[in-house]
Amino acid sequence: MNRLIGALFLWMAAFSPAQDSLRPALESSYNAWRDAMTRRDPAAWQRITAENRRMEVKNRIVSEKRAFPAAIFDLPAPPPSITGLNFLDAKQNGATAKASYFGKIDFAVGGEPSENLLVLSFIRGAGAWLYDRADFVNLAALPEVRKELAAGELKYLKETPEAQPSGVVPPTPVEARPAKYIAKVYVFCPGREVQVQVNKISRHRFANAKDAEIVTGGALDGSNEVQFSTKKLDGATGREVMTIRVYLMSEVKDVKPVKAFEYQIAEGEAAKPFGTQNFIVDAATVAKLNGR
Repeated sequence: MNRLIGALFLWMAAFSPAQDSLRPALESSYNAWRDAMTRRDPAAWQRITAENRRMEVKNRIVSEKRAFPAAIFDLPAPPPSITGLNFLDAKQNGATAKASYFGKIDFAVGGEPSENLLVLSFIRGAGAWLYDRADFVNLAALPEVRKELAAGELKYLKETPEAQPSGVVPPTPVEARPAKYIAKVYVFCPGREVQVQVNKISRHRFANAKDAEIVTGGALDGSNEVQFSTKKLDGATGREVMTIRVYLMSEVKDVKPVKAFEYQIAEGEAAKPFGTQNFIVDAATVAKLNGR
C-alpha cells in the first residue's frame, strides 16, 4: 500500500499545475520579448531579457562603437514567431528552462522556409521567466532527425545537451567601457580547443573552429594583454596548424584591419599550453587605422 501511495504521489507530481504552467509561462516571455523587439521598445526589452544577456548585448554594442540602446534592434532578421510551429518540449532545471519547437521557422528573409528546430532558453529572475536566447538548428544535414521530430519523437532533444536546461545560470559579464578601437579575436584551431582572454575582460572559447569574435571593450591605447590556452581535442594529433590573432578594425572606408597580435604554429609544431603576451596601440598603429 505504501508503494502504491508513493507511486501515486510521484504521478501526481509529474503532472502538477506547476509543470502544466511552464509552457505558457515560457511562451508568454518569448512573445513579450519578440514584441519588444518588433516595437523597438528598450524599456520592455530590459524588463523581459535575462540580466546576463542584457549585459552581453550591451557590451557587444559598445565594443562595436554603436549606439546603445538603439542598436539592440538592428538585427539581420526579425525574431521568428512560434505561432504555427509544433511544440515539442518544455523543461525546467533549477532557474533555467528551455522550450523546443519544430516546423517552418520563418525569419522573413524571403523564400520558403524549411522544417527545422528552434530551442528557446530562459532564466528565472524577479519572480518570472526571462528570455535568454534562441538556438536555430538547421536540419538539412540531418534528414533522419527531421523525420523523427516531425513524428513527435524527442530522441534528438534528449541526446543533445544544448537542448536541455543545464541548471546553471550564466554569470553576468562585467560591464565594458565603450571601445576606443574596435578589435576582433580570430582563431583557426583544427583539432584543438583554444581559449583567449584580452585585457582580462574579453573571454573567448573556440573548439575545432575558424572564427572571429568582437573584443569586449575593444583595444586600449598603449599596452594590451592577450592570454591564451590550448588543448588537444579527442581524435586530434596535437600537431595541427593553429593561428591566434587580434585585429584592430578601421572605421575609415576601404582601410583594411590592422593585425596587432599573432601567435601561429605550422603543421607538426607543438602549441604552447598557455601563454601571455602583449600588443601595443601607439601613434603609428592609430595612423594605419586612419588610413595614413
